[in-house]
Amino acid sequence: MTNLRLQALTVRRGECPVVDAATLTVETGEVVGLIGPNGAGKTTLMRGALGLLPHSGQSSLTDMPVRDRARYVAWLPQAREIAWPVSVETLVTLGRVPHLAAGARVTEADREAVSAALYTMDLTAFRDRAATDLSGGEQARVLIARALAQATPLILADEPVAGLDPGHQIATMRAFRRLAQTGTSTLVSLHDLGLAARHCDRLILMDRGRIIADGAPDSVLTTDNLHGTFGISAHLSNGPDGLIFQPLEVVR
Repeated sequence: MTNLRLQALTVRRGECPVVDAATLTVETGEVVGLIGPNGAGKTTLMRGALGLLPHSGQSSLTDMPVRDRARYVAWLPQAREIAWPVSVETLVTLGRVPHLAAGARVTEADREAVSAALYTMDLTAFRDRAATDLSGGEQARVLIARALAQATPLILADEPVAGLDPGHQIATMRAFRRLAQTGTSTLVSLHDLGLAARHCDRLILMDRGRIIADGAPDSVLTTDNLHGTFGISAHLSNGPDGLIFQPLEVVR
């Protein structure tokens, strides 16, 4: 089953296409890494797919009524500002709002989903703390937990591990992998190609608004693609836990 389908999605800034005729699918239970240099169009592609930017072409998400879309896809943007000093548990519980009828109270099932998300992101001990009192990395984990609590078939996550320490970066990617085993799909943009190589089923490489490669990590992270888009050389090898990516040097 296809959880996300984009067909010739184009987003323009004036006359310039920031995303240029992007076509892709994300299937049930896939973790798909969206990679590319700064300015490649990754964030714009995700926002266009969600209908947050004017676009041409088709996205399977924008065909849905807004409430249905909120129950179907969780959106984790790059912006991580938490403005109000609410508790961590209260903030994560906001992920359950799309599932509540107007005026309805949080149910036991909602509380269980929140507790599971807090546990996954190593936040159980912080549940009563004001979210604004936490460090930047801890706040990032709170917002990831809110997206996980939403319990949607699809997650769009824009650089979710940026600013996290290595242990929590790995834990976050492993959380997406565990969710994949239950059928949840994740499209996640990443700059860490090592994490992308090891934890993603597929990689989609963008450059200058276009998708230039889509496939298994070892078929996308080729010498030509790495040289042409990132200006680097690297070594790929198979390790006990998956593909190992080792950048070597700048070649531009």
